[in-house]
Amino acid sequence: MSLSFRRASLASLGLALGFSAVLLSPLMAQETKPAQPDAAAPAAAPVDPNAVVATINGEKLTEADLALAEGELSQQFAQLPPEQRRAAALSAAIEIRVMAKKAVDSGLDKDADFQRRMAFLQQRALHGEVVEKEVVNKVTDAEVRARYDQEIANTPPVNEVHARHILVKTKDEAEAIIKQLDGGADFQKLANEHTSDPSGKSNGGDLGWFGPGQMVPEFDKAAFALDVGKYSKEPVQSQFGWHVIKVEDKRAKQPPAFDDVKDQARQAVIRDKYFAMVKELRAAAKVEIADEKLKAAVDTMESAK
Repeated sequence: MSLSFRRASLASLGLALGFSAVLLSPLMAQETKPAQPDAAAPAAAPVDPNAVVATINGEKLTEADLALAEGELSQQFAQLPPEQRRAAALSAAIEIRVMAKKAVDSGLDKDADFQRRMAFLQQRALHGEVVEKEVVNKVTDAEVRARYDQEIANTPPVNEVHARHILVKTKDEAEAIIKQLDGGADFQKLANEHTSDPSGKSNGGDLGWFGPGQMVPEFDKAAFALDVGKYSKEPVQSQFGWHVIKVEDKRAKQPPAFDDVKDQARQAVIRDKYFAMVKELRAAAKVEIADEKLKAAVDTMESAK
């Protein structure tokens, strides 16, 4: 997940943080390494933001205006090849300018509903500026590292199990397999011969490493209760059938590396700083909500943040 925010995305971030109950997933659950940038892509040459790209009805459209259009409309251009996005953005900017002129010529900019909308859009844009300048741009690398260290320290140690299993349809079949194991039979060989789990027929029933909660509850409980090198003396029933389980090894699960989750850690810092700022500003503001039911609903939502 990238934090290369444009102004448009900053406004969306702020609204998402302030007006919805959606929060970031726990940092420790984010173990997928972020996509790496294309090392072969050439660096873009510096562009003069004041350079004129086009004129529309005598008004200049600059590189800065075009960059703003590309940022605001990036989702619409996402499916286009990179070499076409600049042309598409310019075409859209021209379209917007000529249609806007028509709206002004028709007096639509004086409409009361439009004026209210414009006021809201201005406030939303200013909201985005505050998020960018006072929150995102002030997050330091030290704060991000400290948040990562805090999450690691607050996460209880978790053990992982490396196990094998033999899955059969009936309890009697499972008991017969346990008797063979008691007689010295090889677990992997029996798994290859008898398991109904397609993925285990050629690897001795190997399930690899897994942590608590990754298997169905009955299997999970039985596997974590076994000592290393031991197999279940009683068949374990689950929704899939009857299991005979053997634990090959146990280990402490290693936390994700900082570099793998630093973007998630940065977003967590941004989230906390944003909510702290909102809390301070709202406490200082005089807010009155006339509808009591609506006020109660807002208070409930605010208390959940």
